[in-house]
Amino acid sequence: MNISEMKKLACEAIDAYADKLIALESSIYHEPELGYKEFKTAAKIKAALDELGYTYTDGHAVTGIITPVKGRDHKVNLAVMGELDAVIVKGHPCADPVTGGAHACGHSCQAVSVVGVAAALKAPGIMENLDGDVTLMHVPSEEFVELEYRQSLKDQGIIGLFGGKQEFIRLGLMDNIDMMIMQHTSVTENVGAEEWSKGNCGGAIGKGFVGKLIQYTGKASHAALPHMGVNALKAAQLGLSAIDAHRETFRNEDGIRVHPIITKGGDLVNVVPDDVRLETYVRGSNTKAILEASEKVDRALQAGAMALGAECKIVNLPGYMCPFESEELKDAVYDNLKYVLGEENCHRNGPGGSTDASDVSNIMPVVHMRIGGARGTAHGADYEIARPDLAVIAAAKIMACTTIDLLANGAEKALEVKEKFVAPMTKEEYLTSGWCKLEKGKDF
Repeated sequence: MNISEMKKLACEAIDAYADKLIALESSIYHEPELGYKEFKTAAKIKAALDELGYTYTDGHAVTGIITPVKGRDHKVNLAVMGELDAVIVKGHPCADPVTGGAHACGHSCQAVSVVGVAAALKAPGIMENLDGDVTLMHVPSEEFVELEYRQSLKDQGIIGLFGGKQEFIRLGLMDNIDMMIMQHTSVTENVGAEEWSKGNCGGAIGKGFVGKLIQYTGKASHAALPHMGVNALKAAQLGLSAIDAHRETFRNEDGIRVHPIITKGGDLVNVVPDDVRLETYVRGSNTKAILEASEKVDRALQAGAMALGAECKIVNLPGYMCPFESEELKDAVYDNLKYVLGEENCHRNGPGGSTDASDVSNIMPVVHMRIGGARGTAHGADYEIARPDLAVIAAAKIMACTTIDLLANGAEKALEVKEKFVAPMTKEEYLTSGWCKLEKGKDF
């Protein structure tokens, strides 16, 4: 069976399963769960895999699922990955009333499109004619949220790193993987959106970031007697103002963004605040600039505490790295974007974002493609999946067809990708130096 015949079979298998895929996406969309809490979501994915007759392992990094699919030969192991978690958007019409979690970033489509790939690979004649293995991965916790909760999980030894893909690396779950592809739902269905931009290979201008947990500690007193206390909220305000004073020193080409929030501003209006908490990212387009800006932010935060006589504890958290691209893997993905969407509807390069897929890209070839289908604002209350035929069905076809291209004919294309990719670091270097060893100060 040749490649064209296999691709046709794969797309037909996805079309035959399309109604179930769209129903599954809707079910997950309407029951969003935050990172490391995706138990209902994982159960739905496992039920779909059971129906398709797959054997999988679960509970990886709390809620992750790994489904191995064997080819006729085992020259390359390709991971096809999707994410399980939601982001916090309390005003979203489908937000969880307790957590505020909402699928306002397309992860419901990601997770289900991988099930679509699973359906395609069950078609007779596909895996029997591929010379590599496929590992379907459903991974938790891409959104870098609820930092204090994740710190508590780390303190308990439940996780070691905050991102799900980071955890998969740490736990050795990527050790037998040679390369990875995944997709992310993009907003393309707004009025006036460019019709040609339904898909791209993503990643070209993605950003990394460092996360921070900040605690200002002052001295409580009656609010009518403020001279008796030390106002931690005022100290925080000064720290934030000092960050603003640094903004003109951030170079445009480095793309630095610092966007703090106050998660706790005090306990009672009639008490001088003595415990104030903040969270922030320091984002940027290159690692050197991120780390330099991170030091400036730390100095600014500490300055606010010094001015008021408060204390400031900062825990620097390894966020997500800047992406490193495999041009050969992008070529294979782009060929299949054109195959499914038509060349007039897609392009090779496109915007990236901040994602732990970039961490994986620093140790193996990765493409984090962007497929359209959403309407509204990413991470906004008006975000919705307007075209599941694009965000779920077409996305599954693109990933399934890319899989076939990579692993057919002796896995020739995949072996070329692997041969030509020079990773910036090994797994051991990733875990023992730099990014994953950023923590300073005391946990709280």
